[in-house]
Amino acid sequence: MSETISGSIERITFHSVESGYAVLRVKVSGRRDLLTVVGTISSVVAGEYIQATGQWVTDREHGIQFKAESLITTPPHTIEGIVKYLSSGLVRGIGPHYAKKIVEVFGDRTLQVIDESPTHLSEIKGIGPRRLQQIRQSWEEQKGVRSIMLFLKSHGVGTARAVRIYKTYGDQAVELVRANPYRLTTDIWGVGFKIADELARSLGLPANSVMRARAAIRFILQELSASGNVGSPEPLVIEKVIELTDIDEPMIRDAIDECVLEKEIVREIPPREALALAGSDPWLFLTPLHLAETNVARLLVRLNRGAHPLANEDAATLIAGIEAKMGITLAKTQRLAIEASLQEKLLVITGGPGVGKTTIVRGIIEIFNAKRQRIVLCAPTGRAAKRLSESTGQEAKTIHRLLEFDPTNGGFKKSADEPIEADLLVMDEASMVDIVLLNQLLRAVPPWACVVLVGDVDQLPSVGPGTVLADLIHSGQIPVVRLTEIFRQAEQSWIVRAAHAINSGEEPQSAPAGQGDFYFVEAREPEQVLERIVMMVRERIPSRFGLDPLVDVQVLAPMNRTELGVRNLNSVLQAALNPESPQRKEVQRYGQTFRVGDKVIQTQNNYQKEVFNGDIGRIQSIDEVGQEVEIHFEGRPVVYEFNELDEVSLAYAISVHKSQGSEYPAVVIPVHTQHYIMLQRNLFYTGVTRGKRLVVLVGSRYALRQAVNNAEIRNRCTLLRWRIQALAHAADASDARIDSGQRGRV
Repeated sequence: MSETISGSIERITFHSVESGYAVLRVKVSGRRDLLTVVGTISSVVAGEYIQATGQWVTDREHGIQFKAESLITTPPHTIEGIVKYLSSGLVRGIGPHYAKKIVEVFGDRTLQVIDESPTHLSEIKGIGPRRLQQIRQSWEEQKGVRSIMLFLKSHGVGTARAVRIYKTYGDQAVELVRANPYRLTTDIWGVGFKIADELARSLGLPANSVMRARAAIRFILQELSASGNVGSPEPLVIEKVIELTDIDEPMIRDAIDECVLEKEIVREIPPREALALAGSDPWLFLTPLHLAETNVARLLVRLNRGAHPLANEDAATLIAGIEAKMGITLAKTQRLAIEASLQEKLLVITGGPGVGKTTIVRGIIEIFNAKRQRIVLCAPTGRAAKRLSESTGQEAKTIHRLLEFDPTNGGFKKSADEPIEADLLVMDEASMVDIVLLNQLLRAVPPWACVVLVGDVDQLPSVGPGTVLADLIHSGQIPVVRLTEIFRQAEQSWIVRAAHAINSGEEPQSAPAGQGDFYFVEAREPEQVLERIVMMVRERIPSRFGLDPLVDVQVLAPMNRTELGVRNLNSVLQAALNPESPQRKEVQRYGQTFRVGDKVIQTQNNYQKEVFNGDIGRIQSIDEVGQEVEIHFEGRPVVYEFNELDEVSLAYAISVHKSQGSEYPAVVIPVHTQHYIMLQRNLFYTGVTRGKRLVVLVGSRYALRQAVNNAEIRNRCTLLRWRIQALAHAADASDARIDSGQRGRV
């Protein structure tokens, strides 16, 4: 039989923003001890009054609890409750200190004053115009967010994104979402079709509607692009939409037509060159991805056909000059690569570790410098740019920083109208650039410039859509130098040997104890693997190699889930390397605990903050009053509001994909059949090549053999290579017609 209790919330033991599940300690009148109340509530603050309806239960671990079927909160009305309420960090600008001072002046009218006459707060010493504005803005935001939370909660939808919804739509949020809940999927990061669909169904919107079908089509194409696909055959998209929604095919086709008409998507028959592999069915693309892919093909072909500024120079003389200056003798393949850079406007240089790519890039830079050519170096990530700068002695930037994001118009300053000032552009780690970013970069390359793309095509493709480097190589239209010879100095490295063994389908050999830089540590059970990884990171590697476990050691995992996945590894490593302590402030948001000193990774591009997907930083401070976290990325401070922490994750362990373009002094990788889906040769090859001084694999030899033997590459749906072929063939045909006409006139 249900019963109702009420009281003040003294402490919030646990609250999940995603699910709403809460464990509360409540003071009930007439009872000496605090009661434990568990239930689901969208938003809760210490100091609030709560009315709970439910039943008493006995939990095996936690004892007697009140399990609430219904939880309703109201603002506090006692002095003590108001102080606790305002001390909770609910309102930016008010912490425990100011909460007491405000309540001392305004008493039980405090919340009314903040709501109706906030200017009176300036009577409190220390609350100046800036803090007052912060308090007013935060209070209004909280009111708006709460109304959205109540709206979402009343329709059975999670409230984790309520703050983002309010910041995007403002006071019109409920009205706009009620009219078309599916707009959340395109406007609010982190809201997918399923959440919007739950809301739509609760609002009574029809299941068999074109509006719902259009949202599902966009969602499927977004999901496919998140898996690396630029586009997808129309029948596949229709099949997936039917699976997701059970909408009739004719209505889905009508919805596709509407999406095309509204320019949300593009429908296209693949180029003739692609028909054998891509099929004759139309393909569907999200409009921005179609624009990016067609632009990249056009710009590459145009660039490739231009005149080289150093074409008339004697390559042999120039190369002899740099050999003398650098004090080296280049190998034959290195000479060929540098010669190609002096003849080709567009050049791809690819090869694994230890094959001399860095020496080639240095040689190319020396020659272009000697000829007073303006040189620009870039890479997709901050770590890759830093490494390129260190190896060449010349400044290198990330692509994003090179293009200079302009927050006023939401785009890059550098473009065709304001190109990069360069005669030579060198991009390192080209395997990890996606189609969208390459499009932005190529648009900003002046037509006279030479472009050299350097990378390892055997590594994993980009996290974003496309297989750019592979497509350029396989198009057969772009000049390519493939390096395979491993140089003697590199051959001494067990890491280099292991990487090339894996890439050749051979099981890598562990170095003799204490005599190398690549080791395999046997551990069969997941618990054993976990224990040994913690021991390696916290004790063995720091004591043996003098490396900092937080700064120098990176754990790379093939997957996010499972006991040996990124999420659990982060939880275990955080406890081992940066444990809970009264001296370290922490905040819980989006299912994670963030603590001062934690190592974190940015998980999406944020152009306003100038931090990008894959950037790694350290939490420097947590401001509970201002509800802000300061994170340092490569020494640069960036401030996040608490509600923006869904943009970052713990980074004691990251996925191999996220590690692309980066290099770490030491890398530790679990190898286990728990990751059977991701036991792939190119994934472990990529992971091993991330280590600079030390790589340790921990797990089973059986799983390692499975990975090494699995050379299957998951194909991504992209038409780039065939677009390049089609445009190159068309340009050749046009040149032939012009030549023929000129001969005819002679």
